[in-house]
Amino acid sequence: MSGSSGAASKGLMGLIVVLVAGLVVLAYLLFKLFTSGSGINPGSPTMTASAVTARIAQVGSEKVVEGGAPGTRSGKAVYDSLCFSCHATGAQGSPKFGDVAAWAPRISKGFETLVNHAINGFNAMPARGGGADLTDDEVKRAVAYMGNAAGAKFEEPKAAGAASGAAAAVDPATRGKEIYEQLCVACHATGLSGAPKFGDKAAWAPRLKDGADAAVAIGIKGLNAMPPKGGFAGSDEEFKAAALYIINASK
Repeated sequence: MSGSSGAASKGLMGLIVVLVAGLVVLAYLLFKLFTSGSGINPGSPTMTASAVTARIAQVGSEKVVEGGAPGTRSGKAVYDSLCFSCHATGAQGSPKFGDVAAWAPRISKGFETLVNHAINGFNAMPARGGGADLTDDEVKRAVAYMGNAAGAKFEEPKAAGAASGAAAAVDPATRGKEIYEQLCVACHATGLSGAPKFGDKAAWAPRLKDGADAAVAIGIKGLNAMPPKGGFAGSDEEFKAAALYIINASK
């Protein structure tokens, strides 16, 4: 009887060893698949927490676009609020912003075709890029803005009541807060990847020892795990507004 019990115990232990070994091998294979095996570089700017969070946010969800009253948002506002999450890095095969070679064959299809794809969805891009509240004219403005950055001559539809050729004045503090909440929050709200947390005076003190302008200049160039401008595709002035919003909260 004791012999049978011992044999059963040994058999059970053997089974457990086999299962554990199998799990180790599976974990290793998954690691290789999602890193070197897939060609993905975890240290790449496209794999930062902010970039990944922005892309994941569009999967299976609809995003409300910020940057003005619905119907009046410019192509740049739509891009900065939504489209950048894929077009800034070329995620999911999207043409990168300003990449003339990538955009040329698309531009050659004509403005209306590009707009139709953007409104109805095309390949990995959901309808309206995931921005459920975008009007057709706002989608057209975003398409024109991105296409023109790569050499097209598309015309953005004018917003009703907008002054021709004049951009609405934007308060830097308001714009800085918008950019922080859309992008920077992914790392600075939690301290992810060593980022100084929003409002943490102790963490920000050594970074501000040379002044706010020096800290902004470092942010524009990128540092350690943070890509240039934190992955933000807008202007240096807009990034500066976001950086000063964060800095001022930590003084």
